[in-house]
Amino acid sequence: MSDLTLETVDRSGAIAETFDELTAGTRADFFRKAVIGGTALTAALETPALAQPRNTAKDIAILRFDLNLEYLQAAMYGEAERLGQIGPRTLDWSRVVGANERGHVRAIRGLLGRDAVKSPSFNFRGVTEDDRLFTETAVAFEDLTAALLKTQAIQVDSRHVLAALASLHSVEARHAAWIRHIAGIVPSADAFDEPTSKAKVVRLVDSTNFVTSVPRTKGRRRPGYTG
Repeated sequence: MSDLTLETVDRSGAIAETFDELTAGTRADFFRKAVIGGTALTAALETPALAQPRNTAKDIAILRFDLNLEYLQAAMYGEAERLGQIGPRTLDWSRVVGANERGHVRAIRGLLGRDAVKSPSFNFRGVTEDDRLFTETAVAFEDLTAALLKTQAIQVDSRHVLAALASLHSVEARHAAWIRHIAGIVPSADAFDEPTSKAKVVRLVDSTNFVTSVPRTKGRRRPGYTG
């Protein structure tokens, strides 16, 4: 099986309306800021919402972006479990990864508090009923999310948000490697991964057609990404 991207999953769609633009950063800045333990995320999530530091507009935008992507993944795995049309082996790993993605949704919603957005509606167009298509799509989304979180880590303003992104990134990377191994794809072909570019993320999310409607946010405009 060849290397996979979202471009191989569904070429006709428009998910981009769900997502804001990303800003770019340098690899040096990423490694400088990303040295932080996963326990910081646990501490942040256990802190009462009123006691947590207030998120900046940029951090809210980044977390909302991530929440939408986690909604998408959680919904895809959840539908596959509910329909039960994929094979037993695929269903087994899907349940594990799906539970993680649902945990990510809860964590990001907790970090956002009242700034969290509602989930869009999705139509996975038969992907969740076909082993090959489902596995290819899962690999593509897990790869994308891991690369996205790496890019965002150098953009955030708050240490508690950075802790969350670092913790989520390691799990998404494990998902990608695990599913790649199951699918017979080399888990890591290169010694180093680069953060994804803004242009690539926009192109990849534009290539899907899974989002069918996007809830409106009443009373406030969703902040865009800033450099």
